[in-house]
Amino acid sequence: MNNKEFTSELADRLGYTIKDTTELIGSLLNGMIQELDEGKVVSIGGFGTFATKKKTERISVNPITKQRILIPPKLILSYKPSNILKEKLK
Repeated sequence: MNNKEFTSELADRLGYTIKDTTELIGSLLNGMIQELDEGKVVSIGGFGTFATKKKTERISVNPITKQRILIPPKLILSYKPSNILKEKLK
């Protein structure tokens, strides 16, 4: 299911227009992004938990030139599905 199909299905289920549903989804995602950007955890009941984690800096080696490269720290997004979702997918 792509974004257009998801938006259309959600609009049908909620009885909203496609435009209103697109704005609703956009607001939801913007709110989630803002919370994650502030370092908070976003939990959606029955679906799962989103969180940002910090990867520490590390040294990597180029296998061809054997040159050592320092890879700077970065934030990554993690997702852990809820137990309810895991059970439904079995």
